[in-house]
Amino acid sequence: MNILIDITEKEQVIHVKVAGEIDAYTAPELRDSLFPAAETKGVKIVVDLSGVIYMDSTGLGVFVGLFKALKSHEGELLLTGMSDRLKRLFDITGLADVMDINTGVEGGV
Repeated sequence: MNILIDITEKEQVIHVKVAGEIDAYTAPELRDSLFPAAETKGVKIVVDLSGVIYMDSTGLGVFVGLFKALKSHEGELLLTGMSDRLKRLFDITGLADVMDINTGVEGGV
């Protein structure tokens, strides 16, 4: 399956809606779409994952890298719309303790 990535900027916040599967085949496209914005000092990126039906460790790696890049530039990452299945991945790996996760959808993204 492919991945769909929709990026909009509103009030100095970058909203990203992701749908499909995040795996070894699609993770590079997601990384290439997100990482340039992470280089901006103080940027906030809100990623809506409500349309994601599958994510593997490659996808987790994208979000870990994005989180680190944002932190190094005093930015923020908020993951929203996560299904119970995806949230469990973040819980098992301990990432839910470090990253800002909201299982609801923020701001009508």
